[in-house]
Amino acid sequence: MSSLDRKARTLLVSEILDGMWLTFRAMFRRKVTIDYPHEKGPLSPRFRGEHALRRYPNGEERCIACKLCEAICPAQAITIEAEARDDGSRRTTRYDIDMTKCIYCGLCQEACPVDAIVEGPNFEFATETREELMYDKGKLLANGDRWEAQLAFNIAADAPYR
Repeated sequence: MSSLDRKARTLLVSEILDGMWLTFRAMFRRKVTIDYPHEKGPLSPRFRGEHALRRYPNGEERCIACKLCEAICPAQAITIEAEARDDGSRRTTRYDIDMTKCIYCGLCQEACPVDAIVEGPNFEFATETREELMYDKGKLLANGDRWEAQLAFNIAADAPYR
């Protein structure tokens, strides 16, 4: 056996031991990945997910039918119809969002003077049909009722930066 073969074997064994050491060292470190369906990662308060219409604490809807969100939507995904009430204020009779058109830019949320339309923390809203992605006023209010605590927290956390 020549000295060249001995050096090659020593180098090979050294590389194998280095690889094993690397493997054992990595086995006992804290894991980096998460098991997604069962574990959820943290979301920023500025995360833009599923849309929701909010209500005031007394139960009245916040939307004043100013139509700023409809006007600013670059995808023209929002449709609003409104009428005047007996007390002189305006409220929406129809508030629809076509989620197949929405680009989640957040301009509707920024334009709203009363924080009525917001993009909530829900990012898991896959559907089987396109019709389920046509949100009407009832669906948007239900989303707002479901996520109100989280929405209020996110708005308060983001308030210093607005």
